[in-house]
Amino acid sequence: MIIYLRSLFLLSFISAAVCLCQGSVAAQSATLQADPVTTASKTAAKKSNTGAGKRGGVPTRFYVDPGWQAERFPKHAVCYESPDKIAAIYAQTLKQKQNPVTSYEKPLDGSLRIVGTGHSFMMPGYKTLPLIARAAGFQQPPLLTHVGGGITGSARYKWEEENGIFQFDGRPKPMLLSSIAGAQWDAMMWGPYYDDRTEYYSCWIDFCHQHNQNINFYLSDAWPQLDQLKQIPRSEDELTSEVVAQMHQDKRATYQPLIEQLNRKYGNHVFVLPTSQAMVLAVDYYHRGQLPGVEGIHKAIGGKERSLWRDRLGHLGNGMESLEGYVFYATLYGRSPELIAGKKPITTAKDYPSPELDRMFRKIAWQAVITDPLSGVIDQDKNGIADDRQ
Repeated sequence: MIIYLRSLFLLSFISAAVCLCQGSVAAQSATLQADPVTTASKTAAKKSNTGAGKRGGVPTRFYVDPGWQAERFPKHAVCYESPDKIAAIYAQTLKQKQNPVTSYEKPLDGSLRIVGTGHSFMMPGYKTLPLIARAAGFQQPPLLTHVGGGITGSARYKWEEENGIFQFDGRPKPMLLSSIAGAQWDAMMWGPYYDDRTEYYSCWIDFCHQHNQNINFYLSDAWPQLDQLKQIPRSEDELTSEVVAQMHQDKRATYQPLIEQLNRKYGNHVFVLPTSQAMVLAVDYYHRGQLPGVEGIHKAIGGKERSLWRDRLGHLGNGMESLEGYVFYATLYGRSPELIAGKKPITTAKDYPSPELDRMFRKIAWQAVITDPLSGVIDQDKNGIADDRQ
């Protein structure tokens, strides 16, 4: 999609957290748009995938197979097979005799069955969301995810990999497709990447609809990153609340049209996980001295270990994981994390974040979610529960 995550590097491949899903797609996404990079040669493609168009050492422009412009994916794409055939294809890739389809009974307490793709920017939330949901009283089933570092966790890359098409021609690994086709789910989550387009997401949506999945879709918007700036700041004094807020707005302008296009096509079932707005608020709270224990904004600039961000690539600082998890929880469940009773859901070393900081994270997450019109969460009566989930 268009969310140009300014600094996702091809980090080490994050092992695909159990991911299955089988399916049969009768129809594939309609609007496949032209790609300005597809005129590159195959040789140039390989180079661009590892480096052409870089910012901060991260590829921001890369080759996309011309097949994305076609009316249909190649006929051998796994998405066109039956659920049983997709499960059989995935079973062939498994080393042990395990069920190629992951499924859960429909929870009676409103817990959500979730599938997702994503990269390293999604991992803090993926790891902490189940703990937070369970602390809130939900019997949250384990997430079913197919993830990877950098571009390898993008929605486009995972679609090609799962279907065995384009760069993965003849080598399908339908970890999610197998279970999407063979079981029921309540939500699908994605992490964004540079030059994302609607078709990279509509293919997943179409596949889910093909298999009668009545689910909502959630795209994280990541957060402001240093390489958005013309020059890397020499000190944290330059990272004012206003500067970071403008960085957020600049990013929002690039992908909001994409979200709107998807919602026009699919009837307002695509939402944003507003992690970006949460980080904007965190910076503002830091400047006001209201983040107890946080020592700096950006470790790559200020050198402080307990900072909001830890490196130039834009990864969250150590101890910030639960903030993203709270944003995920608040958006998916439509409930304020501030309503969670008891101790911190996440146990951490050296009591950082402290209970006081953890409470601030909960407040920030809910504030970010209810003030972002793309989150789909409205709380007009201000009781901490989305108006449509009472």
